[in-house]
Amino acid sequence: MRHFLTLKDYTKEEILEIIDLGLRIKAEVKAGRFTPYLQNQTLAMIFEKSSTRTRVSFEVGIYQLGGTGLFLSSRDIQLGRGEPMKDTARVISRMCDMVMIRTFEQEKLEEFARFSSVPVINGLTDLYHPVQLMADYMTMIEHGKADSPVVAWVGDGNNMTHSWLMLAAKLGFELRVATPRGYECDETVVADALRFAVQSGAKIHFTHDPKEAVEGADVVTTDTWVSMGEEEEKEKRLQDFAGYTVDGAMMALAKPDAVFLHCLPAYRGLEVSEEVFEGPQSVVFDEAENRLHAQKGVMVWLNSKRS
Repeated sequence: MRHFLTLKDYTKEEILEIIDLGLRIKAEVKAGRFTPYLQNQTLAMIFEKSSTRTRVSFEVGIYQLGGTGLFLSSRDIQLGRGEPMKDTARVISRMCDMVMIRTFEQEKLEEFARFSSVPVINGLTDLYHPVQLMADYMTMIEHGKADSPVVAWVGDGNNMTHSWLMLAAKLGFELRVATPRGYECDETVVADALRFAVQSGAKIHFTHDPKEAVEGADVVTTDTWVSMGEEEEKEKRLQDFAGYTVDGAMMALAKPDAVFLHCLPAYRGLEVSEEVFEGPQSVVFDEAENRLHAQKGVMVWLNSKRS
């Protein structure tokens, strides 16, 4: 049995196999064929952090695969009243076929997985957001940006950046990370990524100059500067991230056919300008839709590894 907690746990071949599976299921759906790969199975969806895309994509995804999604907020179950994570894991995994968790600490997710008897999927933690990266790379494939790409990350050294580091390090492409001073990536994550990069041939570069990162890039991507739980830091962050807005002038430094990605929600005028977000290089809504298809690939693949 396998869990999907971080791309760190997966080989290049496995990542591409899952994405290819998601693309094939997407093609079936677009052709009007809904194959019940997970017929009569139940996905427990535990949300300690709210979400639009994660909630809708997993619930619709399991439904289209022939199963049922069960929404469980921390207010609805005993986690919200202090029940140990390991107890919740042992109960829910005896009743459901698969579990998705969107929470804060990566350690919570990993504890749940240790005590779960069914596959567990990371719907987001403060450290990683691997399902988003599966959708992002699927989008890159569809837009012809997956052949030795140069990807530029502009913004906070957060869970999205960490996941980009793992994807680049596993698949072997070039990633340039531009963060303000004081907002660098987690040192342990960086060390892991650089170790994997030696094996894959990935080129990973860190800078405090966003223009340097974007110069000649095939893909430019960013995220909000103020994530859930950081609202009290908003004013300071807005000052510290001055010059990091992906606007028309910054996108002009990338290749003429470069694409813009954003995991959403986006705050126009902060991390991205309106002209870029709504412009011809933006593929953010293709990317958002691909959360549905990539996650179906993850769920079906995990189900195939249960023995």
